[in-house]
Amino acid sequence: MFITKLLPCPNARILHNTKTKTLLNGLLLNTYLAKSYCSNPKNDKGTLAKASRQTEVNTEVRPLGERLKENTKTASYMGVIVLGAGVTGLMFYTIFRELFSSKSPNGVYSAALDKCIKDYRIEDSLGAPIKAYGEETRRGRRGHVAHTTYIKDGVPHMQMMFHLQGIRNRAQVRLEVKENESGNWEYRYLFAQLEDYPKTTIILEDNRHQKQNSATALGLS
Repeated sequence: MFITKLLPCPNARILHNTKTKTLLNGLLLNTYLAKSYCSNPKNDKGTLAKASRQTEVNTEVRPLGERLKENTKTASYMGVIVLGAGVTGLMFYTIFRELFSSKSPNGVYSAALDKCIKDYRIEDSLGAPIKAYGEETRRGRRGHVAHTTYIKDGVPHMQMMFHLQGIRNRAQVRLEVKENESGNWEYRYLFAQLEDYPKTTIILEDNRHQKQNSATALGLS
């Protein structure tokens, strides 16, 4: 009866020969296998999930040499960043020390300029407002303030020269400082020479013939 249902025509007669039996047996076997496979879809899903997990594991696992190479590269980048930060910090420290330290040429210049501008004799001779500048180049450009440092009898000294200009006249300022027992600069001399004729010299400090303890300090720590 089951074989008859599989045939195109139920009333068809079955030929009882060897070839017919072989064909029918193969047809029955294929039909049974198809029904068994379709009736259990969990096997297919489980197989796919297992294959997917194996693929993921194989993808995430990397060779030891590759991981060591990546860690070495990361450490190199961190070393470069730390080195760059150190160089930047040293640069800012040097700039800060040069601009704001009283021991620097810029600190000596700022203190001397402030002392000159506050002197009423210079203000009357030059005329306010007064501005300062360094040496002039051949092209007429005003450069940095000229200064020289040297050691005499084991004591650091610094000489400096700059210019003042007011609305009526100009003057050339010369000074020399030396390090005292406290490690601070103090004036040996500070004077401004007017450029008019006859040239007049305004002396603000002159401690060249005095002892070191009685000399006037710059007033900066």
